[in-house]
Amino acid sequence: MSKNIDDILEQLDDMLDAAWAMPLSGGKVVVDGDKVRELLDSVRANLPSEIRQARAIVNDRTEIINTAKKEAEGIIRNAEERRNQILSHEEIVVQAQERANEIHAQTQKRARDMRRTAQEYAEEVLRRTEENLTQQVSQVRQARVSLRSGNKNAESAE
Repeated sequence: MSKNIDDILEQLDDMLDAAWAMPLSGGKVVVDGDKVRELLDSVRANLPSEIRQARAIVNDRTEIINTAKKEAEGIIRNAEERRNQILSHEEIVVQAQERANEIHAQTQKRARDMRRTAQEYAEEVLRRTEENLTQQVSQVRQARVSLRSGNKNAESAE
């Protein structure tokens, strides 16, 4: 059964909480090395899926931006068509030109806003993903240091 990295790290943390304390060792504990290795292997196995998820987020960002560009182009095309239709009527040429320019400006602004919003969203998702991955790597490193420290104390106690 595939677990996410947070669950595996939580198991490591629970294992450390439930571990037997070594007397006079300054807080060192005894843990099941095989179980710790098994959990670390699970972390290693799940990291690629976390990375794939981050790549998917990047692809989603690109897709959102491309969709926004296509929508903006369609809006601009529609605005230009509308402007051309209005220009064909002599009596409202000036009003039509002004309205077409307004629509064009609004479309450009909307397209810029959509691109900016998509960019900000993608940046925030990537930032959170990066923080999550950094935190998880830090926790794994801490668990490894703790494990090594526990092994050294166990060897010196023998």
